[in-house]
Amino acid sequence: MNQELTISAINFTAAVVPLDRPVHTASGSVEVSPLILIDLLTEEGVTGHAYLFCYTPLAHKPVFETLLNLEPLLIGQKADPVNVRKILDGAFRLVGDQGFAGMAVAGIDMACWDALARAAELPLNRLLGGNNSSPLATYDSLGMIAPDNIESVLQETLDAGFKAVKIKLGFPDVATDIEVVRRGRAVLGDDVDFMVDYNQSLRAPEAISRIQKLSEFDLLWIEEPVLATAHEDSATVRSSVNTAIQLGENWWGPADMKLSLDYGASDFVMPDVMKIGGVSGWKKAAAMAEAEGLPMSSHLFCEISAHLMLVTPTRHYLEYLDVASAVLQSPLQIEDGAAIVPDRPGSGLEWDLDAVKHYQV
Repeated sequence: MNQELTISAINFTAAVVPLDRPVHTASGSVEVSPLILIDLLTEEGVTGHAYLFCYTPLAHKPVFETLLNLEPLLIGQKADPVNVRKILDGAFRLVGDQGFAGMAVAGIDMACWDALARAAELPLNRLLGGNNSSPLATYDSLGMIAPDNIESVLQETLDAGFKAVKIKLGFPDVATDIEVVRRGRAVLGDDVDFMVDYNQSLRAPEAISRIQKLSEFDLLWIEEPVLATAHEDSATVRSSVNTAIQLGENWWGPADMKLSLDYGASDFVMPDVMKIGGVSGWKKAAAMAEAEGLPMSSHLFCEISAHLMLVTPTRHYLEYLDVASAVLQSPLQIEDGAAIVPDRPGSGLEWDLDAVKHYQV
């Protein structure tokens, strides 16, 4: 099929879906999943799908309205991600392209790439030059867990076949952090990669102190110990501890990533496909990670991130934290600790229309 597509309409659906496992962090809790489903229709009959995860219901309406305002700019335009980005960059030149604007632009970018892959009758990873013949290492991503519950929760992770797991830390006292990690490592043993995430909850001196006290537990990485925008503080923490530092989920676009890398703020990188600028932004991020020799993991959006990880030269781990399966016909499958990337055209997203209707707001 001819891959040149012209946008005829873009439909947006807001839905709030339940989470099987609410995510509790030191910086706040995510009890439900506020989603915006995107359907990019083309004159050629191909429809591209994507979704945005808005984190909090407070962001749901403004992101939705931003998307509605963008649709008239794109009707009749080629569904070429470069062309679309040029148009949207112009629209946001005076107000900036981060935050709600960045989320909206990334969602449309993802939908364009999905449409192109469907038009080519290829899975997204193959359109981008990859293949899904090799296992994609995946870790189970969990929230804060009380000391008395950590053994049973992590045993469920092991029973599900995962070979790596991440939990959230940042309890009011460091003793609880240590106790949770101590119990967790005892359950996991030495052969399972164990990571922790502070969700930007610490100042640099406390971060250094806490991380040093966790050094005996052989953690693969400590994620976002300080504010994501505090690049110098992150670099200070990194240079003061022996455990690797992981950053990236709050980089707004490749320029933000470059700034962090220039500071030498982390040992690993993990962009979020929505915040980094969609598929187009991810490609730039992957090139930077390769140039710096930094292992690159994903953040959220496991369905599309699985395809992107397959074309990431320094790929490390896919994060499995399900926020959208309640409205999907075929959620991403995990077998023996590896994601099974679907071999159907596009990113594999297909809506369960009955569920969408049920959860639509």
